[in-house]
Amino acid sequence: MSFAMHLSDHWIRCQYELFPLLEDNLGALPGRYQKLYLALEAIDVEGFFPRPSVHRLGGRPQQRRAPIVRAFLAKMYFNIQTTSALRERLLADQKLRSLCGWSSSSEVSSKATFSRAFKEFAQMQFPARLHAKLIEAGYKEKLVGHISRDSTAIRAREKPVTKPKKPKGPKRKRGRPRKGEERAKEPRRLELQGTMSKAEMLEDLPKACTVGCEKNAKGRKRSWIGYKLHLDAADGQIPISCIVTSASLHDSQVAIPLATITAERVDNMYDLMDSAYDAAEIYAHSSALEHKPIIDKNPRSKKAAYQLAQKADKNAGFVPAERERYRERSTVERVFGRLEDEFGGRNLYVRGHMKVTCHLMFGVLALTLDQLMRMLL
Repeated sequence: MSFAMHLSDHWIRCQYELFPLLEDNLGALPGRYQKLYLALEAIDVEGFFPRPSVHRLGGRPQQRRAPIVRAFLAKMYFNIQTTSALRERLLADQKLRSLCGWSSSSEVSSKATFSRAFKEFAQMQFPARLHAKLIEAGYKEKLVGHISRDSTAIRAREKPVTKPKKPKGPKRKRGRPRKGEERAKEPRRLELQGTMSKAEMLEDLPKACTVGCEKNAKGRKRSWIGYKLHLDAADGQIPISCIVTSASLHDSQVAIPLATITAERVDNMYDLMDSAYDAAEIYAHSSALEHKPIIDKNPRSKKAAYQLAQKADKNAGFVPAERERYRERSTVERVFGRLEDEFGGRNLYVRGHMKVTCHLMFGVLALTLDQLMRMLL
């Protein structure tokens, strides 16, 4: 049975069998609670945290982690700002508490336990693993039309690291090289990524909190302190893969590792990217994956020729097919908008790359579940 059929059958059983039973014990369940329950049941949390049959010897037994995972997902699903506010909501809201797996308020974990559990989830990359498993189940034997790739600013509440100074090498000669003279050049990261494995590429990306700067759609510069979330989104606003890096890293440096991860999870036909990704290495890697790259041209020094070509297309009265497909790239912008407005993208109170990634991936996981249910139900 496919993932879509499984989810649809489960939703029908919940509507006619489970929700009436829950309403008898808890009262009327609003639609948001019903969708949260279905989202929590769509992922096998217990499979990652099996309940031990025998307590370990010595000390107090560790509290179950599955209800805490569900609570963090509920935090993103209801866009609750802090973990303290989440715990207060769980103590007061019997319906939400029961959906997470606690039968009484006395069973709800303490703030310290929530903090320790979140650190464990960050170390084991738990929400990222759950998200990968969900995407593989949802897109098994399916073909995706477009993958839209972009990044967004993540503002953090921490001090940026100081940029290390480059060691001084031999003094470089000024001016143009003589005829026949070849000067050694350091290989760029994009060139090196062609010879690296996925793990090596991810390890090579900078992850410290830094100052980022970019131009918005109106050409105005904006800067922030924190990180960047690089994301691949499929048609239907479904996040497929994500990478969190330093804010100062250029978008093009993450395109190849991000495309590699996406290719392991889904099969797609087109890769859509803006002009920041206009590089020969990115074109070559996308073609090697048997995809069709559609990347907005970066005019660089050929700005006048680029504007002339655009004007000629407009005056001719037709729109090329690739430009029509390129409009689908707005999918990833809508994903970023929902993540920031509805799923905790702006509520970042943790520090460090590991915990920031964990927080964002819980939001991405909740968004993916919600969007899949919108499409399938």
